[in-house]
Amino acid sequence: MGIFPPLCQTLEKGHGRIEKRTIKTTVVKEGQTSFPYAAQFARVERLSTDLHGEKPRRDIQFYITSLSAEEADAPTLLESIRGQWSIENSLHWVRDVIFDEDRSQIRTGSEPRVFASIRNLAISLLHLHGFKDIASSLRQLGWNRELALSLIGV
Repeated sequence: MGIFPPLCQTLEKGHGRIEKRTIKTTVVKEGQTSFPYAAQFARVERLSTDLHGEKPRRDIQFYITSLSAEEADAPTLLESIRGQWSIENSLHWVRDVIFDEDRSQIRTGSEPRVFASIRNLAISLLHLHGFKDIASSLRQLGWNRELALSLIGV
């Protein structure tokens, strides 16, 4: 038995693979870390394989949270972590694929952060106004300047 009892597991099938997630949590003891407000450590292991049983992949991540075990038990933490990854993945995918951010020539000073913020603002504005498909929404707004300006109140 390690330092991370108890554990919680989920098993999901989708996107051409089967993924098993296991989380183990433990309460942070006095002097264990210098992270302020740390209440729990978590270790998440993801085992995934494609539906044909090939290409197995194992990934282990460690987390520190300020939420106590009473505020967030292992299943709650696992669900929160899973939700955060889906948000991160969708945002980064949109920025990388739709806005082609990886090929940007803007690389010095504060400009990369400024342009990333502008891209995030554009994505947020589209979501707030009910646009679901970012790529087609950007094409639609490119053809309709009045609609584009109306999103920012002009």
